[in-house]
Amino acid sequence: MIMGGVCGSPVPGGVEDEPLPDDAEEQLSCGDQTLELSGRRLRRLPGAVCAVPDLHKLYVSGNGLRRLPEDIGLLENLRILALDFNKLEEVPEALCHLPRLARLYLGGNRLQELPPCFAQLQSLRCLWIEGNYLQRFPPPLLRLPGLKSLQMGDNRLRALPPDLPAAMPGLRGLWLYGNRFEEFPRPLLRMARLEILDLDRNRLAAFPDLGHLRRLRLFSYDRNPAASPPRVADGVTLVGEGAQEAMEARALRRQLDEESRQGALLRGILKSGSSLAEDDEEEEEEGGEFGEGEEET
Repeated sequence: MIMGGVCGSPVPGGVEDEPLPDDAEEQLSCGDQTLELSGRRLRRLPGAVCAVPDLHKLYVSGNGLRRLPEDIGLLENLRILALDFNKLEEVPEALCHLPRLARLYLGGNRLQELPPCFAQLQSLRCLWIEGNYLQRFPPPLLRLPGLKSLQMGDNRLRALPPDLPAAMPGLRGLWLYGNRFEEFPRPLLRMARLEILDLDRNRLAAFPDLGHLRRLRLFSYDRNPAASPPRVADGVTLVGEGAQEAMEARALRRQLDEESRQGALLRGILKSGSSLAEDDEEEEEEGGEFGEGEEET
């Protein structure tokens, strides 16, 4: 049940609080504690939302929000928060006090950095922060070892911190498309658990050997000036210029290797069979000689 009124935080300038949509009560009555307010042209997040302490999922995408109420920190049971495609210029400290937040979508805003308190979101597993104005990798992220999926495409990054592999050992998916990398980020070579890597639309002229990244399953490198696709381990799907040819050549090489292995195995079996036949012949000859000796006696 949504309680009326604002959640204790006055609206700047004394402007009247944004009312909740008429269907909010109906949404919450479904039992999954989800509130979908995306694309409603809200000027600000309705304060009454903060009066739903058991809320698990809150979607407020595409509204043009410029700020969030401080009382958003009261949503202690929130697991998913979608704030993408608004006009946020900063992440409020109150948002960093959501102890159970696992997925946070901040893409398509106007963020230039993340506050130090962002590192308090230790339950966070998925962060999408693409389409912002980040010029350097946010330091607070290096204090989130449990983060598994990090979407940072379409920002202004030129480098990654050297301690990224040690600081974020849980990372499985990393999207860095549409940034300003001119050289392949060397820290990525030490991220042995990475499964998805996207470096589309950068300025990479060459790729190092990635064959040692055995857990990698997808590597996208399209629209870079590199002359040839990277070398990767078997089983990795490539997306980019020359990827299809590279994967076909790899499949052919694996087929030839398998045929060669099967051929060697067959030759071994035939050789073993030949040896057994020769042994049988020798035993028959020895048996015949022994029989003749007995008859003479």
